[in-house]
Amino acid sequence: MKRVLGILTIAFLGGVSSLGAYKAFIEKPQVIVERTVEPELQTVNSNYTPAVLNSSSVPTDFTEAAEKTVNTVVHVKNTAIKEVYNPFEEFFGTGNGKRKQERIGTGSGVIISSDGYIVTNNHVIEGATELEVTLNNKKKYKAQLIGSDDKNDIALLKIESEIDLPYITFGNSDNAKIGEWVLAVGNPYNLNSTVTAGIVSAKGRDLQGNSNIDAFIQTDAAVNSGNSGGALVNTRGELIGINTAISSRTGSFIGYSFAVPSNIAKKIIDDLLEFGNVQEALIGFEPDYKKSKEIEGVKVKVVNEDSGAFKAGIKAGDIITKINNVKITKFSDLKGQLTAKRPGESVNITVNRNGEPLIKTVVLSKRDTYLSANFGVVLKDVTNDDKKKYDIKGGAKIVVTDNKAFEYYNVGKGYIIVKINGENIENASEAVNILNKYGVSMNRMYLEILNLDGEIERYKF
Repeated sequence: MKRVLGILTIAFLGGVSSLGAYKAFIEKPQVIVERTVEPELQTVNSNYTPAVLNSSSVPTDFTEAAEKTVNTVVHVKNTAIKEVYNPFEEFFGTGNGKRKQERIGTGSGVIISSDGYIVTNNHVIEGATELEVTLNNKKKYKAQLIGSDDKNDIALLKIESEIDLPYITFGNSDNAKIGEWVLAVGNPYNLNSTVTAGIVSAKGRDLQGNSNIDAFIQTDAAVNSGNSGGALVNTRGELIGINTAISSRTGSFIGYSFAVPSNIAKKIIDDLLEFGNVQEALIGFEPDYKKSKEIEGVKVKVVNEDSGAFKAGIKAGDIITKINNVKITKFSDLKGQLTAKRPGESVNITVNRNGEPLIKTVVLSKRDTYLSANFGVVLKDVTNDDKKKYDIKGGAKIVVTDNKAFEYYNVGKGYIIVKINGENIENASEAVNILNKYGVSMNRMYLEILNLDGEIERYKF
């Protein structure tokens, strides 16, 4: 028994010593820290809330805006019948070589009144001999062209419906902010009322890359073929633009699209309804394009005498930085604001003169001359006296010409263009729009011109 107890004692002491050695030389010491356990975090209101969490500024979905818009956007079908000439048919066939060819184009439009007025792009309806509008409920109507402006790519249509139609509300495109959510609604690839979402990527875009007329809203909402003329709306479902163009090498959306601001579209529509053409408003100065590229704003090069700018005290060298409360950083910003205004309106123009900001109130004037830089001619509308004297209904009178052919044939100041390619010319704006296409989309041009003796002269370019 004693022997057994001795063996157990020796075994126990051996185990203790082995465990001590393991603790000392092998196992790492364990550090125990006593701490107070904090309660779980609770969500509380704070002065700072990330925008992504603020449901009042950015909605979690766009259903409300989409529901307000989809039934106001229509499908526009453009049927154009053109006469084409085939010389082989004339010489080797039985006919005269001429035959009619039907071409069909499609796009979108937006209902803007319950009695059937629809705004779309000019390029959607250009050249149409017949227009058909299909509503979101599949009902089809023949449409009448009320008027169009190819300069800003806006057209106004009218359909006769037996019921009041759903229509969209205009928003203020000047209030659209870069980064703001928007929806593009249209009929791409003949798909009925498609809705895509994006943000406002930029404003005042000039697609021509020069100092011309463009002041587009740029967005990354997907826009494809057939979307032209459709609605760009904010999250409240208000119209802030008419989708017009995409930037693409393939013809399909690759990330950028452009819309005519709603303020411009609305002003053009109002002009077409009231006057039958667009009333262009001017400040009355010539900008310094080269210097304006180097500064933030538009620099005044020359102030026209007796203009609104002259009477308000604007001087050469002034830099225009604001119209009313809208900031002007480049010429397209300025042009966009003026396109949304009418002659006779007063605007407050902020100018920087030698570092000092000054506010000048300018009464906008009406444009009376139109330049076709492409054709090298400045034109103006014919007067009522001209119409009586030459027994004409309209035309465009030459003011200045830099056209070499005109100079060679002594066509100059006072001559009146009455027809282009066999079509009567109503005014100078229409003539310039057609002349600007020469060499771009038109290979030949035929002009009928009244000389100072009232005789018709014909020229081919």
